[in-house]
Amino acid sequence: MEYRIGMILEGRVTGIQPYGAFVNLGDDTQGLIHISECHHGYIDDIHNYLKTGQLVKVMIIDIDEYTGKISLSVRCLEKPFDFSKRKKKKYIHKKFWTNKHVQEGFKPIAANLDNWVEEALENIKKISE
Repeated sequence: MEYRIGMILEGRVTGIQPYGAFVNLGDDTQGLIHISECHHGYIDDIHNYLKTGQLVKVMIIDIDEYTGKISLSVRCLEKPFDFSKRKKKKYIHKKFWTNKHVQEGFKPIAANLDNWVEEALENIKKISE
């Protein structure tokens, strides 16, 4: 079989190393899934994602021109994680700026404005006397 970049194949994991996993593609052909091509994001242990003997669907991302080595990817076939969606947090303990039991709190500026003007005028009269 003639392999080309972009082909999607199914193979069986034959071996796992710290740097990646070897996959048998059939007819005595093997390819390597590098650890960075196993999954989106950081991978601390490849054994959490792939097991020996597991059937995997892979995409050919590179074929070395001189040696014929085939580079494979599982990550290309996965849907990437969407970082734009924010997670909603559950707040167990809510904080209040006012005491909701006594119904005390801050009044709007418009409600206090008349009192402030009166106080200011009284202070001006006291100073001018």
